[in-house]
Amino acid sequence: MEIMKTLNVNEKTNLVKTHIPKSVSYSEYIESVGEHTKNGSTSGEIQSEALINYTKLNNSRMRRLGKTVVISENIKEKFQSFDGKQTWLVITESWCGDAAQSMPAMHLLSQLTPNIDLRVILRDEYPELMDAFLTRGTRSIPKLIVLDHLKDEVTHDWGPRPSIATQMVLDYKEEHGILTPEFKKDLQVWYNKDKSQNIIEDLSKLID
Repeated sequence: MEIMKTLNVNEKTNLVKTHIPKSVSYSEYIESVGEHTKNGSTSGEIQSEALINYTKLNNSRMRRLGKTVVISENIKEKFQSFDGKQTWLVITESWCGDAAQSMPAMHLLSQLTPNIDLRVILRDEYPELMDAFLTRGTRSIPKLIVLDHLKDEVTHDWGPRPSIATQMVLDYKEEHGILTPEFKKDLQVWYNKDKSQNIIEDLSKLID
């Protein structure tokens, strides 16, 4: 069995820098998800009916959230006054439900300031990047990596879920061992009720 090497901050920073030119903008990413929907396909290595259906659902979800997410005035002011310089690099795939719930908020927040550049890269095309930012040993997505250009280093990574949803998952796994289809439905209900507020609060801490 291959033993995964743990990278230090400098190694992670250099890895992220080499992958940013391979990434796309959010608008290019969501356009590609729309193309997959039209073509009956999905991003990633596996072209299954289930993943194709998730991509179609996520296409609708991201476009809806992009029009309906509300950001509070204090969060807006925080981002508008941000005087740092960051790249937010998101590792994802079109079929990922958690990504579809989170990425519209990432985009809307990044649009509040010229000092945050949101970029998107696909997990299965760049496993070496994904493997540097595992979550409890797994290739969970989405994963948002913050490259601080003033410090010239990776300062944060976030994901795959908002903090409240993360705790919900951990609590359920501790009690039941696995995430059941019923729980996954309950999680989507929580996302719908939360209306992206937990992720917005989480992401606002990345620019402290």
